[in-house]
Amino acid sequence: MDRLLLDPHTALAEGATLAALLRCCAREVCGPRGQVWAAEPYVMLRVAGTLLRVRAQGGIALRFDGPPEWLADGSWLPLTSGLLLDLLQRELAQQEFAQQPLQQRPVRPQRATRGLDQRVADQREVVGRGLEGVNDEFAAQVVSSRDAIATILSARAEAAEGTARASRPPQDPWLASEQALVYGHPFHPSPKARTGSQWPLYAPEAHAEFPLRLLGVRSNLVAGQGDAGALDRLGTAPPGYALLPAHPWQLDLLAGELREPLGDGRLIDLGYGSRPVIPTSSVRTVYEPGTGTCLKFSLDVRITNCVRKNAWYELTGAVELTERLHPVFERLADAFPGTRWLPEPGYRSAALGTRLLEGLGVIVRSGPWAVCGPGVTPILAAALAAPPYGMAEGDAATAAGVPDAVRARRAGDPLTWWKAYVERVAPPVLDAYFTHGVVLEPHVQNVLIGVDDDGLPVEAIFRDLEGTKLVAGRHDLSGLPGRVAEAVTYEAGHGWDRVVYCLVVNHLAEVAATVAEPAAKPASLLDRLWEVAREVLAGYAGEHGRPVPLAGLLAGAPLPAKANLAVRWARSADSAAGYVPVANPLAGYWSW
Repeated sequence: MDRLLLDPHTALAEGATLAALLRCCAREVCGPRGQVWAAEPYVMLRVAGTLLRVRAQGGIALRFDGPPEWLADGSWLPLTSGLLLDLLQRELAQQEFAQQPLQQRPVRPQRATRGLDQRVADQREVVGRGLEGVNDEFAAQVVSSRDAIATILSARAEAAEGTARASRPPQDPWLASEQALVYGHPFHPSPKARTGSQWPLYAPEAHAEFPLRLLGVRSNLVAGQGDAGALDRLGTAPPGYALLPAHPWQLDLLAGELREPLGDGRLIDLGYGSRPVIPTSSVRTVYEPGTGTCLKFSLDVRITNCVRKNAWYELTGAVELTERLHPVFERLADAFPGTRWLPEPGYRSAALGTRLLEGLGVIVRSGPWAVCGPGVTPILAAALAAPPYGMAEGDAATAAGVPDAVRARRAGDPLTWWKAYVERVAPPVLDAYFTHGVVLEPHVQNVLIGVDDDGLPVEAIFRDLEGTKLVAGRHDLSGLPGRVAEAVTYEAGHGWDRVVYCLVVNHLAEVAATVAEPAAKPASLLDRLWEVAREVLAGYAGEHGRPVPLAGLLAGAPLPAKANLAVRWARSADSAAGYVPVANPLAGYWSW
């Protein structure tokens, strides 16, 4: 695909897709095989025998300073997402990537000796012959994600121009940050792939807002746990029924299974609610302004790696974890002022069999404005991590997600801003694990940063209990059903890997790269940022007996990076995703 011939939105979508694929390739395919190396000013990669190069910065966040190229007959030519996808398909199929351990996959380099047209034709022929391991589903998800990004950019442009059919950006700065993630996960091969054709109606990145559908559930068939009373403020159910809000997209997906209970009166359709809700970054979780709460729905749609369904044990687990975490977060807030969280006090569904119990289940979550202190504005960490510059991110798509005061303070005094940021986020996550045996999931979409009027981070708000776990053996789970206990538990080593990946690789590395990127010498500033982060983590370690896993992290142990490419290639569940090692910038050096 020639980006010069594309409209601006499609060209940006192509660049973002290519960048994400190349990051995944460097981290999961080339890195573990020793097929990526520095050749200043470029980073070089070899994929299926073909040499690639790109200017890069940002350390393990891998931000690109220009378009990637590939070598053919001694000439460097523009790389496209289609060609890179073909090369990846060939590489992964030949090495049986989904079946063999990384250390056992031999490299079989091939010389790039033919011209552009012939090389592309060769790659497509290999894929077309049906090599074992090649799958159309993987390629379709990459293309679907690219097309979705173009659609989102077009919708945002229409909103900026005031086009009647386009939704306007939210005035709420927190919601603006939730809707700023146009390009998605930077290390995912298909970050915006979504099932079906309805998704633009409900996409946060396109500034969607919509009313909920309201159902009535016959009183003797109401399923639930905890306090879900906020749902009763969304409308009025007739006598003998309880109100159950539903995501309109999910009702369409469940239409066949709902026909019978709607026909015999076990459920009744009460129509649409009277006010719109606003989807947050996860798509299926919405903010309901009238009650100030968030509602987490099931959506039988694959978003990145998962079909976003509230399993029955996750519904129960959210309420159980909320009860257990109240005293934990009280202690964390005492030890680390500014620590906040969003409880999930209850859920409601319909007892109509497991399929509809899960499909209609909705979890009530506190809204962030209810927990922030006076004068504090919550901002999604992922919006703060989104690059303001770079190959795919050179437009203004994400600008609205970061308040002017934050951008000014971050640019004017990056080290002070960054130290405050790390102090808010890292110590409570570490203490939750070491002191309380709780594994938080502090990736950039699960953490909100509370900033003051001057743009300085003063609070960290942790959310989404689906990924929060209890360390096995440190909690009495004897009263829980076995499947629920299993779902809320991690073995200690697994939990530590998850903490390190989410906190350091997914979160701090991405925000640090964004802080450093506008600097005159970004690499130098990035080194200083990691020195500050190391000081904060070392300070916690020194005050808490230098726990062995943390000492290893500070000593430079390789970091675990989630293998999103591998799990999508293998068509596996997200829970099956493994990790690949990446260099640890906390060690004070960076090297391929």
